[in-house]
Amino acid sequence: MSSNQSTSDKILLATIDLMAEKGYDGTTTKEIAAAAGVNEVTLFRHFGTKVKLLESAFHRYHYAEEMTILFSESLIGELYSDLLMISRTYHKIMNRNKQIISIALKGSSNLPEEVLQEASRNPKLLKKLLTKYLTDLSEQGKVLTSKPELQALSFMWMNYGAFVSNLNAKEAISEESLEAFIEESVRLFARALTP
Repeated sequence: MSSNQSTSDKILLATIDLMAEKGYDGTTTKEIAAAAGVNEVTLFRHFGTKVKLLESAFHRYHYAEEMTILFSESLIGELYSDLLMISRTYHKIMNRNKQIISIALKGSSNLPEEVLQEASRNPKLLKKLLTKYLTDLSEQGKVLTSKPELQALSFMWMNYGAFVSNLNAKEAISEESLEAFIEESVRLFARALTP
């Protein structure tokens, strides 16, 4: 870990590394503190509990903030181009955060409710952003949509399915194959919604 990282970031990254490997129940705060190079008192001073620690990791290292900025600053109101940017950004963030996503997927049955709530905040926000985006374009006559929330979910599930397939694959999908999937699926999706 770089010396420029804050103590909180070191603790959060150690949490993610260990819990991705050993699971939530199999990881102790003592192990996390040792891996982060701090004492356990420092860990508790920063986060209070193991639950708050993992909740903070989901808050810090998922996609809600980045997607909010993307939707507010980068989209141009051109369906294909915008969906392509959304899809590429989604996969970039999800692949960067593979470990924390795998913690949620593997441990969903035994993770505390607070952690599950924080993990679900990101997809809920993305659905809200996509629904508003599709509704706005529909009002401008740029998109045919009678069920923007359902179409937003369809777009999300298409991308999530590709991510999870790659996450569980014995051999990772190449960058070229992922890009070809993104371009083709966005093309089909945009064609279906274009007046």
